[in-house]
Amino acid sequence: MDSTIKKLSFKSGSTEGFSLTVNSAGYEKCESLHSWGKGVRDHYLIHHITSGKGVFSTPSGSFELKTGDTFLIYPETLISYTADADEPWEYYWTGFSGADAEHIISRTDFTREMPVLRCDFGDELKDRMSEIYRCNGHTAADITEMTGRLYLMLALLMKHPAASSATGGQQSDYAETARQFISGSYSLDISVEDIAAAAGVSRATLFRAFRRSMGISPSEYLARFRIDRASELLRSGQLTVSETAASVGFGDSLYFSRVFKKYKGVSPSEYAAGIRH
Repeated sequence: MDSTIKKLSFKSGSTEGFSLTVNSAGYEKCESLHSWGKGVRDHYLIHHITSGKGVFSTPSGSFELKTGDTFLIYPETLISYTADADEPWEYYWTGFSGADAEHIISRTDFTREMPVLRCDFGDELKDRMSEIYRCNGHTAADITEMTGRLYLMLALLMKHPAASSATGGQQSDYAETARQFISGSYSLDISVEDIAAAAGVSRATLFRAFRRSMGISPSEYLARFRIDRASELLRSGQLTVSETAASVGFGDSLYFSRVFKKYKGVSPSEYAAGIRH
C-alpha cells in the first residue's frame, strides 16, 4: 500500500439476487484519535488491523487492539471504535450482508461476546480484503467477482489453523464443560448454540473441541446422549414412547422415533418390547 494514501473506500448500491454481497470495502490509515460511533451498522463489518493500535467498544466490553487483530461489527449492535493517540491504527475493512452471512459467521470464532480474533494470518487476510476492494464496481460482473472474493476471505476466517487460540487441553476443557451441560439439560429444548454459550465458546470452537476429543460433532453427541437415556427409560417400562420422548428433550414423538431407530435399529416400541439389534 502506498504510504501516501490515507483512505480508499467503495460502497455498493446493489444486493439484489445474491445470498451474500459486499456492502463496502476499503482501507484507511487513521489520524490520531480518529473515531466512529457510538452508532450501529445494518450489516456485518470486518476490520483487520495492519499497523497501530486502537479501542473497539461493544455491549460486551471494550477491547484494546493492535497490529494483526481482527474485529467484527454485528448488525444493529451499538459500537464505537477509536484510533490510539500515539500509534493510530490502519486497517482494511469489508462490509457484507445477505442470507448466508449469519450462517457463515457462526462457523467462525467470532461471537457477540468476543467479536475479536487475535490470529497470525500473515499477509493473507489483508491481501484477500484488498482484492475485494480492487475488483470493485457496480456491474453484475463486478458484484459477482466481489462476492466470490468475499467468500474466499470468509473461508480463510473459518479454516485458518490459528482461528482458535485454544490449546488441546483447553479444548478438552470446553468439551467437558459442554458434556456436563448436556448431562444436566438434555431433557430441555437446547440447541448447539446453547451448549456453546454454556461452555463460553463459539459454535465453531465447540465443534473443533468435540471433534478433537470425541471424533463427533456436538449435535451428534447430544442426539446419542438423549437416545441412550431414552433406552434406559424404555427398558424400565415405566413410560410410554411419547412420555419417553418428552423426557429426553424431543417435543415430537414421531421425530423421536425416527432418531431412535437410526441409532438403535428398531423403533422405540419394539425396543421396549425387548427387540434388540
